[in-house]
Amino acid sequence: MDILFFSNIPSPYSIAYINELGKLANVIAVYEKQSFKHRDSSWKSFSAPNVKKIVIMKGLPLGRIYKISFEPIFQIWKHRNSRIIIANPLTPCGILSIFFCKLLRIPFIIQSEGGLAKNGKGLKEHFKKIVMRGASLYLSGMNPKHDYFLAYGATTEKIKQYPFSSLYKKDFPNRLLNQKEKCILRTELGIEEKNVVLFVGQFIYRKGVDVLLNALSITHSEVGLYLIGGKETQEYRDIIDQFGLKNIHFMEYIELNSLKKYYRAADFFVLPTREDTWGLVINEAMTYGLPIITTDKCVAGLELIDDGINGFLVPAENTNALVEKIDLLLDNPNLCNKMALNNFEKIKDYSYENMAHVIYNYLNNFNT
Repeated sequence: MDILFFSNIPSPYSIAYINELGKLANVIAVYEKQSFKHRDSSWKSFSAPNVKKIVIMKGLPLGRIYKISFEPIFQIWKHRNSRIIIANPLTPCGILSIFFCKLLRIPFIIQSEGGLAKNGKGLKEHFKKIVMRGASLYLSGMNPKHDYFLAYGATTEKIKQYPFSSLYKKDFPNRLLNQKEKCILRTELGIEEKNVVLFVGQFIYRKGVDVLLNALSITHSEVGLYLIGGKETQEYRDIIDQFGLKNIHFMEYIELNSLKKYYRAADFFVLPTREDTWGLVINEAMTYGLPIITTDKCVAGLELIDDGINGFLVPAENTNALVEKIDLLLDNPNLCNKMALNNFEKIKDYSYENMAHVIYNYLNNFNT
């Protein structure tokens, strides 16, 4: 099977996924850019030995993250008999790819981890419907019954769900740590607090770090908050100073081999996002047995969290609701343990290898 795959940048999880897919089929991957300036420099270096070819488009920059290029037209025409997967459907190059396929009646597939549909009003929403409807298949991380694609012209039978992942099977631990082992690991990491809350992600407004800091100013418990993914901003410093918060630790980007120690050392994980089209850190935290608190604007949370069973979903930007769930987990170690075990079992199928196999099977059975 020949596959032509389009996306915006060769992110670590995109490269890992197509490399696994390349073990099963002949894959040519076409990316708009090599990286974005706001991403860690490690994203610029990648290797996918199982992929037949990786193309970085040449063209004119359009703003900070987009590019105008006619490379999609050339690649689609050259590989028009391939399974064409467009994972960047709403970028200029993605839109060009889709319209070219429609013009020549070339079957195409749209892939996305998921998303949160808007209200459907306005020119922008109408344009999204024009772009995204008409695909032969929609590969999505979301359950087809409430999928993002339904709002933009897809039908349930054309949506195929896959286990969106950012981990290899080898990254999955064989078991969870007991409390004694956690304490030993915390000592190794220099963690002194009795209770540890973890956040991993970019330090940007959308991720809601300010909401989490405000919540910790209300919670009655003394905790150590470890925020991994960037440098402390003046906004966060102002909140810390305003409320006299202690035990707040900011850490820059950490590779997974080191990061997984913090996952395993923490009591639970909080992602108070204002909006995430997925949120792979949820997968990672579940893999290492952490109960999850996230918001109703996090697609990974909506897909993977059963409220009260393996974590909690709270309304975005609702500080009081966040405080309530933080306190509940801090006061109930037995509940934390139950949620940890539930997550450890639930996330086992969410590996790069399984993701590639599931998608390959959909493509293999795909009838153009």
